[in-house]
Amino acid sequence: MKRQPTRRLFLAAALAASTVFSAGAAAAEKIKVAAIYTLPVEQQWISRIHTALNTAAERGDIDYVFSENVANTDYERVMREYAEQGTQLVVGEVFGLERAARKVAKDYPETAFLMGSSFGPVAPNFSVFDNWIHEPSYLTGMVAGAATESNVIGMVGGYAIPEVNRLMHAFMDGARAVNPDAKFIVNFIDSWYDPPKAKESAFAMMDAGADIMYAERFGVSDAAVERGVKAIGNVIDTSGDYPGTIMASALWHMEATIDKAVSSVASGSFEAADYGQYSFMAFGGGSLVLDENLVDAETVAAVKAKEAEILDGLFRVNVNDQRPVSDN
Repeated sequence: MKRQPTRRLFLAAALAASTVFSAGAAAAEKIKVAAIYTLPVEQQWISRIHTALNTAAERGDIDYVFSENVANTDYERVMREYAEQGTQLVVGEVFGLERAARKVAKDYPETAFLMGSSFGPVAPNFSVFDNWIHEPSYLTGMVAGAATESNVIGMVGGYAIPEVNRLMHAFMDGARAVNPDAKFIVNFIDSWYDPPKAKESAFAMMDAGADIMYAERFGVSDAAVERGVKAIGNVIDTSGDYPGTIMASALWHMEATIDKAVSSVASGSFEAADYGQYSFMAFGGGSLVLDENLVDAETVAAVKAKEAEILDGLFRVNVNDQRPVSDN
């Protein structure tokens, strides 16, 4: 005799169907994200954004595509192409083409834009972010200030823009906090990627007495290795490439920023906002890495105590976007 379906079987079938439908809906809700980079994804600043987006893609939250080495003259065109393709979130950096990028965003109000920028958000869909890692930069400054024997610290930067300036000033403040006698030699090479030029600048600073180098650009740590001096890293952890040289680094993590933006797009709540706070240490957007084999125990303890104060909201690192200059 043919068995009649029971209530339990109906419920099981309904549950199975619901599960399949939910899985399909979840897959359908994957956010389409595109990134536009003016430099290779290996470049230190760009790599942090690329890494965070790849992490989200590996989790299954987004479909991720990107364009690298996009010239400023082509940037607006690429932004429009991604928007026309139905991309829901476009990520990039528009420091050299603010007006053009904001014009594109205005033409595509249904597309969410999250851009590295020196300026503010614009309603309804143009949000901004930046590498606000001034807090761990201050901590690395404490390491450098305590370590220098000549009281001269060399600093090689790319361009004197707010995003670079504030990290340098925070580093200098941290160094002076533990060593009021610390002096700085500062130079900008006017390039985001020119290791030979950065290396040459570092050698000149060492010739002038610098025994600790702030390596904001690639090439500086190579010079430090050749001369046997210590260095401080920035944005990414290069200690594995320069063992025995990198004392500490201020790291940038874009995951919190990207995850917040993706979540907002997915929920339909994305709006123009400044995402800068998600680079703060409290959100996991910035962190300190310290080689305790190269830093004395007293300094390690002082740095960790200050880090705890920052995380507890008991110490605020000053933000100074002005161009840093060498001490006389």
